[in-house]
Amino acid sequence: MQRKLQWFLLIGLLTFIPSPAFAAGSNGNLSSTLGPVTLIPPLVAIVLAFITKNVVLSLFIGIFSGTIIAQYAQGANILGGLIFGFTDIVDYILESLSDPWNAGIILQVLVIGGLIALITSSGGARAIAEALAKRAKGPVSTQLVTWALGLLIFFDDYANALIVGPIMRPVSDKMKISRERLAFVIDATAAPIAGIALISTWIGYEVGLINDAYQSIGQNVNAYGVFLQTIPYRFYNILMLLFVVVTSITLREFGSMKKAQERARDTHQLIAHGSSAESQEEELEVIAKGKPSVWSALLPIGALILFSFIGFYTNGRQAIMAGDNDSLIQAIQAAPFSFVALRETFGASDASVVLFQSALVASIIALIMGVVQGHFTFGKGIDIWVTGMKTLMITGVILLLAWSLSGVMGELGTADYLVSLLSDRMPPILLPTVIFLLGAVISFATGTSYGTMGILMPLAIPLAVAMQPENADFVVMSAGAVLTGAIFGDHSSPISDTTILSSMGAGSNLLDHVKTQLPYAVAIAIVSVFFGYLPTAFGLNVFIVLPLASVVVIGIVFVFGKKVDTTEHQKPVE
Repeated sequence: MQRKLQWFLLIGLLTFIPSPAFAAGSNGNLSSTLGPVTLIPPLVAIVLAFITKNVVLSLFIGIFSGTIIAQYAQGANILGGLIFGFTDIVDYILESLSDPWNAGIILQVLVIGGLIALITSSGGARAIAEALAKRAKGPVSTQLVTWALGLLIFFDDYANALIVGPIMRPVSDKMKISRERLAFVIDATAAPIAGIALISTWIGYEVGLINDAYQSIGQNVNAYGVFLQTIPYRFYNILMLLFVVVTSITLREFGSMKKAQERARDTHQLIAHGSSAESQEEELEVIAKGKPSVWSALLPIGALILFSFIGFYTNGRQAIMAGDNDSLIQAIQAAPFSFVALRETFGASDASVVLFQSALVASIIALIMGVVQGHFTFGKGIDIWVTGMKTLMITGVILLLAWSLSGVMGELGTADYLVSLLSDRMPPILLPTVIFLLGAVISFATGTSYGTMGILMPLAIPLAVAMQPENADFVVMSAGAVLTGAIFGDHSSPISDTTILSSMGAGSNLLDHVKTQLPYAVAIAIVSVFFGYLPTAFGLNVFIVLPLASVVVIGIVFVFGKKVDTTEHQKPVE
């Protein structure tokens, strides 16, 4: 009875103890009164992501902490803050989902997942991979074919890792290439290419975050156009793809990878002694009857690209014609397919709608082809399509939570507080570098690029606008630094899905893969900072910086790398 009474009194105190009410600032949020408290939601999300390695849980609790703070700041008592803070989470999620742009982004991501499943099940992706594998005649061509195949399967990093590995592994083994090296080539052409591909399962998420960040500061921009502008600033992605080509052509390696290649050459041990291979032979369900055709993949993917480009033009043209920019309207009417017309119409298009429509058309084409070719019945094809959508359901969950966290931080004024805190203290030239390094550290610790992007993008763009409001390139560069820093962890973290799947696809040991790949990833990250973000932040044109950084990458390979031809000086297996 006494304990029950104590609980009753505690609940009563929590219910009736009032909290101070804070007035909102002139911008409608609480940043001016809450101060550093506004940093709690993103900090909670980041710290928990480090500890739990679970981005969904971390984002959820980050949102919850923000809604509790908002309730408490508005005068709610402690118990009321907990109760109404929880219900506010639902409101934020529903608000995010009800936004037409957000809904379109989620739908196109899910539909592309279904399209990938149809292409995989019909055997089209594997047919393309096998056709390319026939061109591998030595260690150089084998690695270049693997690289080219990774670029071809640009639309999804998971599909890349799971398709390229099983197809190229027998060829790679024949050339005595270590499994660690094969895993690296696969991994380096998974997330790095999917993150910058014009159409992929990543594009919706990246474009959505850019759009949301600009909306938070009251700017309406074409987010897809901004995404395209970030590509030259994605130094890590571009330089990593170049690094793979250079090391493949020269057969030069350094660090742990050099030892792995020498082991494969001298002892025929493709896997380190004492290590177990991580193989995923049955990841892909290919149910094609007869010999699969490359057209089962080329036609749907080609349709996806073609209808996307057509949609960007027609959707953007419609938006421009409905606007009030008479000079632009006249220019498009006079030369409808000029470079200016294409640039402006693509920039004015609604990417969320266009990509969803294009993915749906491509899915229908892949479904009809599979049925006509006898690979599956119509009902089975629908089941495959839905199953493919389910595989990307977690992406939708992360999207909603990231958008909701952004909404909470907008209400609290987190970005405004950071602007006031850092705009006068941090030299603007350091912002892109700091953003890139933060993204690299967070993504490596959590193993997820999506969560990292969701945490940093709502902060990076407002900060960049505040520091250099007249410099649009600086803002684009900062957005690119978020996306690229997040790629680092997805590419190199031992708990990243892509890293794990790459080692599985290549039949490599996971820890051996990480150990040999990490020195390469760190080297490219260093080049990205000192020969990428810092020079461009100082004002050097990015199209001058990129060639210079490329020369540095080539120089690193020749200075530190030693040639290891796995087909030479082979000792007999004992």
